[in-house]
Amino acid sequence: MTAHAKICGLTTPDALDAALAGGAAFVGAVVFPKSPRHIEPLHAATLFERARGKAKIVAVTVDADDALVTEIALILKPDLIQLHGSETRERAEQVRMLTGAGIIKALPIRTHEDFAAADDWEPFADHLMFDARPPEGSDLPGGVGARFDWALLAGKAFRHPWFVAGGLTPDNVGEAIRMSGAPLVDVSSGVETAPGVKDAALIAAFLEATRSA
Repeated sequence: MTAHAKICGLTTPDALDAALAGGAAFVGAVVFPKSPRHIEPLHAATLFERARGKAKIVAVTVDADDALVTEIALILKPDLIQLHGSETRERAEQVRMLTGAGIIKALPIRTHEDFAAADDWEPFADHLMFDARPPEGSDLPGGVGARFDWALLAGKAFRHPWFVAGGLTPDNVGEAIRMSGAPLVDVSSGVETAPGVKDAALIAAFLEATRSA
């Protein structure tokens, strides 16, 4: 089974075009001011319109309030909203009702015990994303290049297609897919030359490596 990729934190036409040309199944806009990949909803709507119908548009949020979630829904009109903070399952249902969008819930992983949350979240999310738990003291919940032991996912089954994320690059995504069995992969910092600066060649290489895994 071929895995599919999400290229996240896109902020420029060149990077988005590289993701689309390479066959990315999902493209992500990070709406979180603390992130070096932050993009305002209006800017995101203008940029990502070219992706509509070609890839699923994902708005990545971190503990966003109703006002921001509603703004994203009305202006960007994403297919999916990624909850990458400490959101509860009840909050996920509220976001779904406010936006009509599907839900991706990111869960931080370091050990086997961290997967306990997956059972609770499965009825509330269209996709789970298993991301590396960020280093202590980090004020970002993801996108810092941290990784976890992908073998922790080996043999696990979930009711919906799920993502593996955290520290993925063109050089290691094939190994990550083989070790974890992930049907979906997510990358952001692993296709950048500097925080927030995507590289079209790295995006193309990542997508090719995903297809070849």
